[in-house]
Amino acid sequence: MTAASTPKGERRRQALVVAAAELLAEGGFEAVRHRAVAERAGLPLASTTYYFSSLDDLVSAAVEHESRQELAAGRARLDELADQPRSTEAVIELLLDMLLGRESRDGGAEAVLLRYERLVGSPRRPYLAPLMRELSAELHDLMAEIFARSGMDISRDRQLELIALVDGAVVNALIESNPDPRGAARRMLRAQLG
Repeated sequence: MTAASTPKGERRRQALVVAAAELLAEGGFEAVRHRAVAERAGLPLASTTYYFSSLDDLVSAAVEHESRQELAAGRARLDELADQPRSTEAVIELLLDMLLGRESRDGGAEAVLLRYERLVGSPRRPYLAPLMRELSAELHDLMAEIFARSGMDISRDRQLELIALVDGAVVNALIESNPDPRGAARRMLRAQLG
């Protein structure tokens, strides 16, 4: 029997994953430390090494948890949509929710910054590469479904171009002293899809 194979062990492991994901979302990779995770989860410090073989293992679990929650929210939103043509504006807002997070709707530049720090910082952590490729493919599939259900014929290559344009607009907006990354990305998508 492994450490997390009991119900109590599974609950403790999950509490650590959730705590690490919260810290990751709030402060990026540097915020995910054994002590901070244990304190956030309300568990002894030793539990982080008992349930995870390394800090890399814990970070991977946090990235996967956070990303799977975002994908699940996107799928739930998609499930609410009927298959019908919809306005370009509605499609753009759905895409921005997928790419930047719903919290970006309220001018959440900090949340977008942390999301992009996570994306840009992941190549420095080679152990995340397979997971990031898997999650990226799932996001692209979800976006393709948004286009299809909205009556828009967008090829995979065009979809990748649109993502690259959004990424560029977001990074440039984040460099500004008073950034509006969602607004910048919205303007870019309007110019391309309108």
